[in-house]
Amino acid sequence: MDFNLSEEHLAVRDAAREFAEKELLPGVIERDNEQKFPMEQIRAMGQLGFMGMMVDPKYGGGGMDTISYVLAMEEISKIDASASVCMSVNNSLVCWGLETFGTEEQKQKYLPALATGEKIGAFCLSEPEAGSDATSQRTTAEDKGDHYLLNGTKNWITNGNSASIYLVMAQTDPLKGHKGINCLIVEREFDGFVVGKKEDKLGIRGSDTHSLMFTDVKVPKENRIGDDGFGFTFAMKVLSGGRIGIGSQALGIAAGALERSIAYAKERKAFGKEIANHQAIQFKIADMGLKVEAARLLCLKAAYLKDTKQDYGQASAMAKLYASEAAMQNAIEAVQIHGGYGYVKEYHVERLMRDAKITQIYEGTSEIQKIVISRGLLK
Repeated sequence: MDFNLSEEHLAVRDAAREFAEKELLPGVIERDNEQKFPMEQIRAMGQLGFMGMMVDPKYGGGGMDTISYVLAMEEISKIDASASVCMSVNNSLVCWGLETFGTEEQKQKYLPALATGEKIGAFCLSEPEAGSDATSQRTTAEDKGDHYLLNGTKNWITNGNSASIYLVMAQTDPLKGHKGINCLIVEREFDGFVVGKKEDKLGIRGSDTHSLMFTDVKVPKENRIGDDGFGFTFAMKVLSGGRIGIGSQALGIAAGALERSIAYAKERKAFGKEIANHQAIQFKIADMGLKVEAARLLCLKAAYLKDTKQDYGQASAMAKLYASEAAMQNAIEAVQIHGGYGYVKEYHVERLMRDAKITQIYEGTSEIQKIVISRGLLK
């Protein structure tokens, strides 16, 4: 068992860290305040290969492994979780889903623009009455022979207004339940597709989260991914890998909170010495460091299992569950260590605390992860 990273992995990590500090950190507070999507920065991430890291080079991707993806996600997320969630959805859900389950024609048509960041993708599963219960799809895709007629509403869609390509889950045969669900590739320009209101969120405020409306949207049959009725299975398989991405995002938030707390504790003085010399702060730092290390190992294990084509479902659920808990706890402690300064935007940690919460909710709540984990342990 080798815990050392390869030279290639270290190069990816360092490149992501440098980009985050030089390109994402300037203006991150303003983007959060103004709820401004970091389009310029996302395009630059695409040019550096961060938007299609695992995509085969023949489709314009980086051809990297999942471990590289985890390392890059951690570094980007330390600085700007709004940018990293866009990166996660595009890599884990859209690009990976298309490359793994799409036809050759679908891959050639859509992957090159997605992998290079020229276009952004969105994954559309959640609905007003279908959150954790993803089987209860009300959006319908009526089979019309050579096309589907898509009707319904999706909500909480990351990249909702910035995307050009949408993977939409819809019910084709209600009598078949979840086996009647299909995944359709919808293009932004299709008639009858409307982007709804932008959500005013607690955290990841630079990311654009919208509802989407479909009214008699004509989707060609060749835009269906997989066989008829494969949509729910597709969504679950894609989300299993997506949890590695969100786990890595949470890891980055937890690590960012730790790094900022260490730096502050070495500068801030109280009772005649730096607060890093007070045992109360030292114990907080120790606990935070432990959580980061454990979260990182869980994320890397899940990535390793995925790269070696082993079953990674339970491992990804564990990584996502633990890392999201670590992100929330570390961010809270970071605010506490900073005291009054932690409560103001200038010191970044209050944003980390707001950003951390969503990692416990999207791509499967913590409660759903526990169901996945317990099923794996009890089978």
